[in-house]
Amino acid sequence: MSISPRKITHQVQIGDIKVGGGAPIVVQSMTNTDTADIKATVNQVMELSKAGSEIVRITVNSEDAAKAVPEIRNQLNQKGFTVPIVGDFHFNGHKLLEKYPACAEALDKYRINPGNVGRGKNRDPQFQQMIEFACRYDKPVRIGVNGGSLDQAVLTRLLDENRQKENPDELPAVTREAIIVSALESAARAEEIGLPANKILLSCKISNVQELIRIYQDLSKRCDYALHLGLTEAGMGSKGIVASSAALSVLMQQGIGDTIRISLTPEPGTARTQEVVVAQEILQTMGFRSFTPMVIACPGCGRTTSDYFQKLAMEIQNYLRVSMPSWRTKYPGVEEMEVAVMGCVVNGPGESKNASIGISLPGTGETPVAPVYEDGVKTVTLKGDHIAEEFQALVERYIETHYGTTAQ
Repeated sequence: MSISPRKITHQVQIGDIKVGGGAPIVVQSMTNTDTADIKATVNQVMELSKAGSEIVRITVNSEDAAKAVPEIRNQLNQKGFTVPIVGDFHFNGHKLLEKYPACAEALDKYRINPGNVGRGKNRDPQFQQMIEFACRYDKPVRIGVNGGSLDQAVLTRLLDENRQKENPDELPAVTREAIIVSALESAARAEEIGLPANKILLSCKISNVQELIRIYQDLSKRCDYALHLGLTEAGMGSKGIVASSAALSVLMQQGIGDTIRISLTPEPGTARTQEVVVAQEILQTMGFRSFTPMVIACPGCGRTTSDYFQKLAMEIQNYLRVSMPSWRTKYPGVEEMEVAVMGCVVNGPGESKNASIGISLPGTGETPVAPVYEDGVKTVTLKGDHIAEEFQALVERYIETHYGTTAQ
């Protein structure tokens, strides 16, 4: 199946990053530190940025958090990190931006939720205040509707209208419509207040894959705002990865989406950066962008009773990913490279020939040698106890000769 052309939306400038308007799909993430803890937040923003997050969102939920934002921005700049910082506001954002103008100025974007920007009679004036701050400081805004915190006034109104129909819609359909209407009406109101369309991004996140796909398909037909994709509360481990991949891949295949986040629940002791890696790998395996050299490796079978090829594949993959922050400028184009680490003679030579550089390790009963192919040509056969070290050295040489300054 071919990839549908990207839907061209308004382009939004967020710091140095362009979102929408045909720009590449952007990867973003969010910290889980207490924003008031400046050191921890700065460190995690840097970790996420090094991993490849192009936008990082932080929680701004208290006066201490709001007071910390300018210093967080200052320390990041001093360390050479210009990644845009987004302030995530709920319930009290209007008060915090009013009391701490330095916070309002330091952030590159505001994220607000129509469902909890204010309750009852306070909803509209507090929403207006948030938009007015965005206009005053020339900041873009993501209007992010969440199924778990949907504006009940909108839902109640649509339910009342639905009851008047001769053939009322089922509750899931009404809820989907309420999510979309909440986003579109809020965006229209933001424009009325003075925020241009190219300062507005929309998201409509829920945790059900099929419902999320339906919502974004409909939303995309009804507006030209830049769209942020994400499956909210995706879950932990493989469940979260699979669910997010399924939902977002379908939408991007249809040309929908300008920026993505993978909302994984981190497993105890694991790095927050996993959500960035997963987002990049979705985009790269779908053919939308390239971030790091891809490692092609076989799953193993009865012919590969040794785990040597698995260890080598893991070592090479980790080596490539860890090296990418410095390689991005030193070796332009290296992210397009493919490395094959294969475990036996069945598919090993063929896959190795098709990769930029590949190795075909011996399987059970095969001669204990490992031919290496570069650009389809066998260049050397490795033997002995140091195949892993020798192959990594060959990968390094390949990168230097094909992507280094002398190769340009």
